[in-house]
Amino acid sequence: MKKYKLESLIYYTKLFADKEHIVTASSKEIQEKLDHYSADGWRLVSTDATDFGMAVYIYLYFEKDA
Repeated sequence: MKKYKLESLIYYTKLFADKEHIVTASSKEIQEKLDHYSADGWRLVSTDATDFGMAVYIYLYFEKDA
């Protein structure tokens, strides 16, 4: 049997920043989340992202053997 976990991250766009600012800002935090979960035995199995208004929502889906 497997356990599943979802991690949601939200990043807001800045009107006067360069077009890559969300990638730059999110990369460090996402890597920290990946390191944290993998150290606890979780595997990243899927990702998804969507935007709504001025925000970008990133979803990280993890699984682990129970």
